[in-house]
Amino acid sequence: MDDTKFHKDEFSNGANHPRIYSPTIQPLLQSLLATLADLDFDYETEREKLSNASPDTNIKIRALEKLKNRHRERRDPYIQQLAMLQKRMMDLRT
Repeated sequence: MDDTKFHKDEFSNGANHPRIYSPTIQPLLQSLLATLADLDFDYETEREKLSNASPDTNIKIRALEKLKNRHRERRDPYIQQLAMLQKRMMDLRT
């Protein structure tokens, strides 16, 4: 579920200085990433419960598939917002 990637150009002149984002972008970026982390944590918690709960394999498989689809649907809007924010940041760099 790793939707974020680090790039070599995020560090300047070989120094280990993280990129500083503009004050208008950084809070939004942090909020989106925190929300995605919360959604992922909730998904993993529910998945673990389901995996241990039902002895019926067919029911378990269907329930896990529904959970996975719901998780994807919940994440998609935030992933789209991150993509738009990334484009905005790239536009600001040029």
